[in-house]
Amino acid sequence: MRSYPRNSPEAAARVVALALLADGHLSLVEIDALELHGVAERLGLSGQAFREVMHGLCEDLLVQSPMVWSNNSHIDPHLVRGLLAEIDHPGLCAELMHICRTVIESDRHVADSEAMMLSTAFVHWHHTLTQRTMALAA
Repeated sequence: MRSYPRNSPEAAARVVALALLADGHLSLVEIDALELHGVAERLGLSGQAFREVMHGLCEDLLVQSPMVWSNNSHIDPHLVRGLLAEIDHPGLCAELMHICRTVIESDRHVADSEAMMLSTAFVHWHHTLTQRTMALAA
């Protein structure tokens, strides 16, 4: 898997790309939602840079986690948590949850794998941010 700096625009874009690919399909509606909501720019990237991150993720997934792309696509939960761990800035976590939910729901269908991706992100970041808050309070 490619390595990006923690909380970087590329690491954030990869989380969005993972959410888009969670159901094994990247629909035109989802692509349009990326542009409509200015996702690349909100993450500090050009559209081309976002597409390069998405392409890189696809290559990495094919090498590290070969799967059949279907409605039942399943990305290794350990891989998902590893990519989520690259984001730990509270504001960025919240922004990514909003972006991922927006683009996933744009096609008016949330597959089980997409719901699982959102749930995993929420639980992971909630736990991470809670631990960080407790450490600061100690």
